[in-house]
Amino acid sequence: MGRIEDLATSYERNITAPWQRNLAGAQKTIFVVYQKEDERKLRARIGDFEMRTRNAKHGWKFIDLTHLFSDWMSKEEYRESYFEDPADLKPKLGTDFLRFACDEVRSALTAEDVDEDTVVGVLGAAALYGFLHISEVLEKVTADIRGRLLLFFPGTFEQDIYSLLGARPGWNYLATPITHRQGD
Repeated sequence: MGRIEDLATSYERNITAPWQRNLAGAQKTIFVVYQKEDERKLRARIGDFEMRTRNAKHGWKFIDLTHLFSDWMSKEEYRESYFEDPADLKPKLGTDFLRFACDEVRSALTAEDVDEDTVVGVLGAAALYGFLHISEVLEKVTADIRGRLLLFFPGTFEQDIYSLLGARPGWNYLATPITHRQGD
């Protein structure tokens, strides 16, 4: 079996187990941690995660954050001036763009077709790198998680610390990690 298949199998074991209902939002989060080199393979196999979720009798909702920055930037009135002087954009990233990102994720988490038995899969966390920390987004939306939030996380999980793309010091988060090593 390949690494992505191993991850999907480990995820299936997790998602088919009975769900505790009285958890805090952070505890309703699952990180599928994969090597950044496997991004394309994982994207091609997202349907496997959906199928395993539905086979476990849970709903599925999916959001891809890959184009989030370009979507936000296209709506910015002064976008042309930001290309001339990108430093002017920096203050807006931690406020306006963070709010936009949180609103997009929150919208998926609170959609009409999402209930306490639904998994909301989130792909594209790497696209936020350099603009936001995914930890900032998660911190602001965890109260909106009804069922489970499944974050596809290209990076590492070692000694209870997550690191996106292995590029910066990580952070400790209460999510359930699904890693390739679980199949060993």
